[in-house]
Amino acid sequence: MVPIFLAGALLLFSCGGGAMLQPPPPASYKLTWGEEFSGLDGASPDSSKWIHDVGGNGWGNNELEYYTHRTQNAQIKGGNLVITAQKETYTGADGVTRNYTSARLKTQGLFSQAYGRFEARIKIPAGQGMWPAFWMLGNDITSSGWPKCGEVDIMENIGKEPGTVHGSLHGPSTIGRTSDVTAPFSPPAGQNFADDFHLYAVEWEPNTIRFYVDTALYATFNSSQWPAGGTWVFDHPFFIILNVAVGGDWPGAPDSTTVFPQQMLVDYVRVYSKQ
Repeated sequence: MVPIFLAGALLLFSCGGGAMLQPPPPASYKLTWGEEFSGLDGASPDSSKWIHDVGGNGWGNNELEYYTHRTQNAQIKGGNLVITAQKETYTGADGVTRNYTSARLKTQGLFSQAYGRFEARIKIPAGQGMWPAFWMLGNDITSSGWPKCGEVDIMENIGKEPGTVHGSLHGPSTIGRTSDVTAPFSPPAGQNFADDFHLYAVEWEPNTIRFYVDTALYATFNSSQWPAGGTWVFDHPFFIILNVAVGGDWPGAPDSTTVFPQQMLVDYVRVYSKQ
């Protein structure tokens, strides 16, 4: 694994424990795409910006949910996108039956960009087995497949780690299944990410990707330090994904302590390019 460079920037919190108001991006960036989720309450996400992944095939991670396109699992409410994971027996059109439902939204075929700042203000769900994520895949996935297309995980959390989020990159490797770098971030002791909204972002330039939570730069990954046998594939457009998985190899299954339904609230997603 390559070295991970951690910045010493402070993450400031209000006296109530919530995240501070977020500053605008540097003046060197201009907005190129945005979603404010300002539609009518109860409406489906804007189909000109988002499409649904649908199915319950485990999604390569032995996940337990069935992703639907129903408003019960993804709708606009109070100026937020609300993705709801529910405990229910559901059978999809493909005949697959699962005991949980949720939603996975993506901009594939509608928006993608290479380089810039990608950010979202999110309040994540909580509980054992929950796996919320804000991430990106290379738009050549249909031709190159995964992991050759590349994956940028801007924010992932697993419910058994309420005070930690992870930023990661995944690419192809000649000596393993994938080549990977990852870094965790935790706020001051006693702060759980599900308690409030936080801003999750990457700033992506040729050969470098930096990871942020609120004002804190916590990891910088460079192509020159990529793992041996791997290929840096972060040099072409990527599309955005928002989802809440239930269970899977990494978080493990929900247990008797997990409360359903659980919701991920997304205030906005914004993408900038350097001027």
